[in-house]
Amino acid sequence: MREQLIKALIHLLAHLPLRWLHRIANWTGSYYARHDNKHSLVTRLNIARCFPQLSTDEQQQLTKQALIEGSRTLFESCKIWLGNKEAVTALIQQVSGEEQLKAGLARGKGVILVAPHLGNWEMLGVYCAPRYPMTNLYRPPRMKALDNIILQGRQRYQQKLAPTDARGIRTLYQVLAKNEVIGVLPDQDPRANSGSFAPFFGIQANTMTLLSRLALKSGATVLLTYAERLPDSAGFHLHFLPAPAEVSSADTQRSVAAINQMVEEAVRTIPAQYQWNYKRFATRPEGEAEFY
Repeated sequence: MREQLIKALIHLLAHLPLRWLHRIANWTGSYYARHDNKHSLVTRLNIARCFPQLSTDEQQQLTKQALIEGSRTLFESCKIWLGNKEAVTALIQQVSGEEQLKAGLARGKGVILVAPHLGNWEMLGVYCAPRYPMTNLYRPPRMKALDNIILQGRQRYQQKLAPTDARGIRTLYQVLAKNEVIGVLPDQDPRANSGSFAPFFGIQANTMTLLSRLALKSGATVLLTYAERLPDSAGFHLHFLPAPAEVSSADTQRSVAAINQMVEEAVRTIPAQYQWNYKRFATRPEGEAEFY
């Protein structure tokens, strides 16, 4: 029953105007900010540790706005998966740096789009996949009822999806060898033995090494990309930025440090639009106390 109600709610949200979705998100995020819950507690702690230079009031304001922006991402995604495709695509108001993507494909070794949880990452597939053959890793959500919604929602924009296992990783190498595009989320805490620690906002963060290996072995062009949410429910501004050369370094530690640094620089441009309710620092170096 619970899953059926959630599916019904997703279908309802999918057909509301963006401005209405944002108004609902304003209420939802503000409610979370006023109460202790897992989302607000994790967001509050992450922001306090990553922005120690801010006053207590400034941290509280950023926490509230981050919870609002996170709610907007969730509600917008319902619209992206199930709403009118033409209306969703029309939400993309500005694109900066696309010439970097075209130049990367002209090199003939494929392009890796590094897409942190910043803005609404679902919009990247909306724009890129119909224009450039694009493959992303896909891990089914814990709630099975959402699996088909998300899977079909992404595929309708012509995204190709690969499983998050050895077979999927082989697929990514094959896609790059065909001079196509892949998308990688760089800021998830990887599984055991799949990451290396590097600073992120001055805190050691367990960081995936898969991106480093893909970049080094394929020789692909690496771009940082994110969909910035514009004020007043005006839509989105897509950014494509060249990654530093160190991302493709044979020195894995140097590479993951460069990955975290470029993600941090992007987050600092629109800090409220980052997914601060994720336990990014859950895995700690040996001997260090738990973060959360």
